[in-house]
Amino acid sequence: MRRGVVSVFRGVLLVASLAVTSMAASADEPPAGFTPLFNGKDLNGWRGGETFDHRKLLAMPAEERKTQIHKWTAADQTNSMLEVSATTGKPHWYVENGELVNDGFGAYATTEKDYGDFELLVDYRTVPKADSGIYLRGVPQVQIWDSSLPDPQNLGLAKGSGGLWNNSPGAPGKDPLVKADKPLGEWNRFRIVMRGETVSVWLNDQKVVDDARMENYYDRAVPVPEKGPIQLQTHGGEIRWRNVFIRELPAAAK
Repeated sequence: MRRGVVSVFRGVLLVASLAVTSMAASADEPPAGFTPLFNGKDLNGWRGGETFDHRKLLAMPAEERKTQIHKWTAADQTNSMLEVSATTGKPHWYVENGELVNDGFGAYATTEKDYGDFELLVDYRTVPKADSGIYLRGVPQVQIWDSSLPDPQNLGLAKGSGGLWNNSPGAPGKDPLVKADKPLGEWNRFRIVMRGETVSVWLNDQKVVDDARMENYYDRAVPVPEKGPIQLQTHGGEIRWRNVFIRELPAAAK
């Protein structure tokens, strides 16, 4: 009788283990129509970058542009994405347990490819006092920060993450419609849709930006570029990323 119970119990554990393994394996599978930007293994497809007008980068002569991208990316350049941190002994960007990790410093992780209209899915997990964001077509930014912090400068921390923080004060989209952040230490999920100049953002399945015009941080008199990279910002606190998937959309009608 006891042997039978033990066998059944072991069988239950085996089934549960297989189920967990299956869930873990499928967690990184992109939904239909999406392609992964991060392969869970290395930084293939990514380069370094910073807050820099993408139009100016494209306007550089080819060799100058190549040199600039190398400065942002290579391990032999101060503040590059691969520069080794004196604190951790690891590059500012590295892969751990299938997660893309940044220590809060160095250049931004920037897609080598430029994107026009798209739908972006991305999970992130950060730490107390962190401040980060996602640049769309190289333009800042969908805001990420610790919404539990005091806010003596009235930056909007208590309103939560997900807003187009670099829009002008009072402009639609600058502040999220609802606070949807999960407690620090838990994974959050963004869904971001960009068509033309307009952006909608969902954070943890709650809509926080509703079809708002994204202002061009570099020149508010002109629209954001028609194409540009996706950038994951570094801003002084560790942040981890996973399940970074994109689906390119037909260009919005003008």
